[in-house]
Amino acid sequence: MDKSKVRKSLFLGALAVFITWPACLLAQQQYRVAACDWMMLKRQKLGEFQLTKDIHADGVEVDMGPLGKRVLFENKLREPHFQKLFRRTADSLGVAVPSIAMSGFFAQSFLKRENYKDLIQDCLNTMDVFDAKVAFLPLGGSGHEWKQAGEEHEEMVRRLHEVGEMAQAAGKVIGIRTQLDARANIKLLDEVNSEGIKIYYNLQDAVDQKLDVVKELKQLGSKRIIQIHASLTDSVTLDKDSRIDLHQVKKTLDKMKWKGWLVVERSRNAKDVRNVRGNFGTNVAYLKEIFK
Repeated sequence: MDKSKVRKSLFLGALAVFITWPACLLAQQQYRVAACDWMMLKRQKLGEFQLTKDIHADGVEVDMGPLGKRVLFENKLREPHFQKLFRRTADSLGVAVPSIAMSGFFAQSFLKRENYKDLIQDCLNTMDVFDAKVAFLPLGGSGHEWKQAGEEHEEMVRRLHEVGEMAQAAGKVIGIRTQLDARANIKLLDEVNSEGIKIYYNLQDAVDQKLDVVKELKQLGSKRIIQIHASLTDSVTLDKDSRIDLHQVKKTLDKMKWKGWLVVERSRNAKDVRNVRGNFGTNVAYLKEIFK
């Protein structure tokens, strides 16, 4: 072969590797870091994507909007205009949307909503806007009675199975926050019996209950954890918080071969709670320092 052709072929090959290298590297990343839009005071506001980029997070968890006494979430992302605008803005800034949250269920009971399947379907539809694969469903608004054997527990299991099957059929997973320990979470998942329901693990719950986070993670196992809220109750930012050893958390997740998104929800400086850029920027930087 002509030497000039050989050189040209080598150059083009090297160029192709250089161009695709960042994408390949991104695909191999074990951990990525995001933040919750509602906690950054940007719930379904277009500015959440620029803010996410400014604090150097890889993505943002977008909320469905408030619920209150409404029949459905106050969700502007049902409208085609906003769907295109939000998706275009996220893509243009290189900001991913790994999950869609239903934070309305922090205060609303999942057990008392007759239209719970409509609410879940609304969330699944909104996930399609961003190609998100995970929905966040907190069960805090459902009280504690369902955690014990009885009618409420049986109803919770039935409802979670139904919506889990809905999610699985759509190629998605609903991550539930239960505030239960690992053993109880495993029992619940076995009862629900749907691949569309996993645990959205929250470090705050374990630390507040004085549970051993490392043991809890090991017991749950990588396949049961779909995503992690990697923050604690507001007090100080993560880099100053002695309540948890995130280096040990990383070692544990490494050994478990878990990979996925670490999402900052809280861990705000209690003396400066509304300093969004300061609090979330610090937490994102610290998580990236440890996990990358």
